[in-house]
Amino acid sequence: MNRNEHGSTALVTGAGGFVGSHLVDGLLAQGWRVRGVDRRSPARDAVAGRNLARAMQSTEFVFEHMDLTDPRLRDMVSGVDAVFHLAASTGVRGSWGKAFMSYVHDNVAATHRVIEECELARVPRLVVASSSSVYGGSAGGPSREDGPVVPLSPYGVSKLAGEQLALAYAARPDAVTRTVALRFFTVYGPRQREDMAISRMLDAVRSGQPMRLYGDGSQRRNFTYVADVVDALMRAAQTETTGCAVNVAGPVTVSMRDLLDTVREVTGSPVPVKRVPARSGDPESTEADPALAESVLGYRPGIGLAEGIDRQWAWTRATVDAVISGRTA
Repeated sequence: MNRNEHGSTALVTGAGGFVGSHLVDGLLAQGWRVRGVDRRSPARDAVAGRNLARAMQSTEFVFEHMDLTDPRLRDMVSGVDAVFHLAASTGVRGSWGKAFMSYVHDNVAATHRVIEECELARVPRLVVASSSSVYGGSAGGPSREDGPVVPLSPYGVSKLAGEQLALAYAARPDAVTRTVALRFFTVYGPRQREDMAISRMLDAVRSGQPMRLYGDGSQRRNFTYVADVVDALMRAAQTETTGCAVNVAGPVTVSMRDLLDTVREVTGSPVPVKRVPARSGDPESTEADPALAESVLGYRPGIGLAEGIDRQWAWTRATVDAVISGRTA
């Protein structure tokens, strides 16, 4: 992407999270002024503090600790050139039962609030983070954006609802804000959440404690390195296209068994595994059709799976070493 030469300002919701913090760093590196909001305060939450450590040193970054229902959101949206809406409740397993109401609040109601504030402030561009979970799987081949969406979990339902809200607003004749929803396929890399597969595999290698492998390992996933996701997000903020969803995926789809082999090759150690039954809501396969992302965004993934895992492994070891050093200092 070309460097931002005009001093544009962006708002990133979910700025303290995995993808959000990488986007903040990427925007700052390209010369943007960045406003970040998150329910987790870097001053009180260790993960948010670690993720935003670099950004907090920049005079071009302003952070506000808030829920997206907070009235102060209006001031944060006012005057920005682009809003990147990444804040969400995540995870398939936690979305069942009574917990679903928090997903409705975070992934539907909060998204509605962001959309409304963007229209009110006449923000030129809104980029909404969606998920491959909206498809429910790719058993019939790569998922196309104009294909069926049949979520298999309450989480997927909530992400589809938020995405479709954004696209419905964008389709109105009097819409001011150009909107694109990006359907992320299994993002990984440094700062990845601890409950995600690659993080759990690397932790198992480091600790020697077995990780839970759900099902028989034949499940296939399209893994996407976080720097590629940031590239797609920044491209989406510059496209003239509006009112569409776009897949954002990595270069290959692999089975969990193949992923275990790749982690072993990268780390030099086998991943200790404990096999457990498959989880409700987990699709057998996710695979993206990349054509629309290439034509609309000019996006092509640049990081292969082994290289990406190697980078995450280096970060994991450095992070653990820093924690140990802090405890023994």
